[in-house]
Amino acid sequence: MATEKRDYYEVLGVARNATDEEVKRAYRKLAVKFHPDKNPDDPHAEEKFKELGEAYDVLMDPDKRVAYDRFGHAAFASGGAGFGRGAFHDPFEIFREVFGGSGFGGGIFETFFGGGGGAGAEDRRRGSDLRYDMQIRLEEAAFGAEKQIEIEKLDTCEKCGGSGAAPGSRRISCSTCGGRGQVVSSRGFFQISQTCPRCHGAGEIIEKPCEKCRGEGRVEKLSRVKLQVPAGIREGTRLRSLRNGEAGIGGAPPGDLYVVIHIKEHQIFQREGDDLYCEVPIPFSVAALGGEIDVPTLEGKAHLKVTAGTQSGQMFKLRGKGIVNVNGRGHGDLFARLIVEVPSRLNGEQRRKLEEFAALCGEENTPIRKGFFEKAKEFFK
Repeated sequence: MATEKRDYYEVLGVARNATDEEVKRAYRKLAVKFHPDKNPDDPHAEEKFKELGEAYDVLMDPDKRVAYDRFGHAAFASGGAGFGRGAFHDPFEIFREVFGGSGFGGGIFETFFGGGGGAGAEDRRRGSDLRYDMQIRLEEAAFGAEKQIEIEKLDTCEKCGGSGAAPGSRRISCSTCGGRGQVVSSRGFFQISQTCPRCHGAGEIIEKPCEKCRGEGRVEKLSRVKLQVPAGIREGTRLRSLRNGEAGIGGAPPGDLYVVIHIKEHQIFQREGDDLYCEVPIPFSVAALGGEIDVPTLEGKAHLKVTAGTQSGQMFKLRGKGIVNVNGRGHGDLFARLIVEVPSRLNGEQRRKLEEFAALCGEENTPIRKGFFEKAKEFFK
């Protein structure tokens, strides 16, 4: 008696109203989990994998999905709804479509399972890329800086020079794969090529491994890396330091180091793109009468002429006093927001003079206040 087919939505673990992206995401996760190469000891893995491919094939095809939602599995029985059993694709072909053509060498298919002929043995033994998050000051981001970072990583073994071999030892052909670096196993009517578990795809093994690194050619140690931070760099920028990742196995090329830049908050300046913003307090008398004030910049102080009658919150632009563009497209500007500071304490004479000043001003010298109360008349009735 034939086993009853499971619901395709149940197979992929998605809701019946799942989007195409949700279906694809669920398939990716489960296909990796149940791929026969990843489960050599599970006799049911191949069937589960085929079931996933069949469910994905239907739910990602708009016409097939409509037919399945209406008729269920009967839609694909012989003569059902115009779809025969031949409408289903090879599950391995589907897997390659979803995982393969991603533009990264041999694709995720080869990365996960060692299949196909894309990556050579040296690529498979290449060291891992590393990430390092580094905080720098705004001044360093603006003008550039040379930094040195310390990082624990697998580095070349000094005793064997990265070869993994003890002095006087030699490399011999791997007996498990016959020097090919790949072993072939059969899964029913499938033949699957895998990276040799003994030589890791090199096709050779070391006669006598180095005692310090046990034949890997690398050991964990603290490494110091110098890095040049370019002027104008922005938050979140990723700098690539070639060949400063982990060392490769047995002398294979090292990976790269990716340094992600984070800029500390500044006490005075806020940055937006290549522009800088700051708030500068000025005396009430300067705002009323006008004058010249000093404004801080990353390069020192700059002079700013304040016009008479400047209001609190008014913005002034200092052209070219921002940050240099990291791509060499000029400088940003500095925007200074002036905050009029009101005296918090007055002596008797100051109070008397200020009261005389207020009486002399009247409403003619307060146009903003006058305009506001004109608009707000109805709220004061």
